[in-house]
Amino acid sequence: MIKALLIDDEAKARQGLRLVLEKYCPEVEILALCESPEIGLEKIKSLQPELVFLDVQMPKMSGFDLLESIPEIDFEVIFVTAYDRYAIKAIKFSALDYLLKPIDVDELVTAVNKISKKRRDKSVQYKSLFNNIKSDTEKLKRLAIPSDNEIIMQPIADIVYCEADSSYTTLYLNKGKKITVSKTLKEFENILPSDDFFRIHHGTLVNLNHVVKYIKGEGGYVIISNEQHLNVSRRKKDSFLQKLYQG
Repeated sequence: MIKALLIDDEAKARQGLRLVLEKYCPEVEILALCESPEIGLEKIKSLQPELVFLDVQMPKMSGFDLLESIPEIDFEVIFVTAYDRYAIKAIKFSALDYLLKPIDVDELVTAVNKISKKRRDKSVQYKSLFNNIKSDTEKLKRLAIPSDNEIIMQPIADIVYCEADSSYTTLYLNKGKKITVSKTLKEFENILPSDDFFRIHHGTLVNLNHVVKYIKGEGGYVIISNEQHLNVSRRKKDSFLQKLYQG
C-alpha cells in the first residue's frame, strides 16, 4: 500500500479525488484529506506519508511554498492544478508529476503506477522546481538544471545557444564552455524565456542576445558572439526575422 495525503482547499476537489482513488487505485491508502496547506504540513509531520497529492494554487500558501518550507522532502508528490502554463513547464522540466483538474482517471492511474515503481533522490528535482517556478513572477536569470544527483545553476545570459543531441542537449556557453544534460531541446525551449531564445532550426535554439549578424540566403545563417555560424531553416526564416525586428 502507498500511504497518501490529499491537500486541496476545495472540498469538491478533495472528495472527487478521494472517490476516484478508492475506485481505481486500491493500492493507495488515504491517510487524511487536508483543507489547507497549514493542516497539510501538520499531517505530513505526524503521519509521514509516502505520497502527497498537492494542489498548486491555494490561498496564503501555494503548494510550492508548502514544499519549500519542508527541510527534507522524503515523500513523492503528484501536483494537482488547474491549467497554469508556467507552473506546468517548471514541474515537467524538473521531472515531476502533475494532474490537471478535472482529474482524468487514466492519467491518475498512470501517475500512481509510476510512483509505485520508483524510489528516487527527490531533493534534486524539488530544488530545481523551487528555483524555476519563481520565474512565474520575475524574469528567469538562472536556470536550475537537474542532472543526476546535482543541480547545475546556469546563468541564462551565458547560454549562447543550445544544440539537440537525441534525448540530450548541449548548452554552448560564454568563453568556449559547454555542458551536456539529459534533457531534450524541446524542454529547454519550453522553459527558457521566449523573449530571448528562438529555435532557428529543428536542432538549434539560439540566445538572440548573442546574435551578431544575420546573413541572407535560402534560410540564411547567423553569426553569434563566439563567431560560430548557425544555419536558419527555410521554414523558420520569416518568423526568426520578425523576432529580430521586434527586438
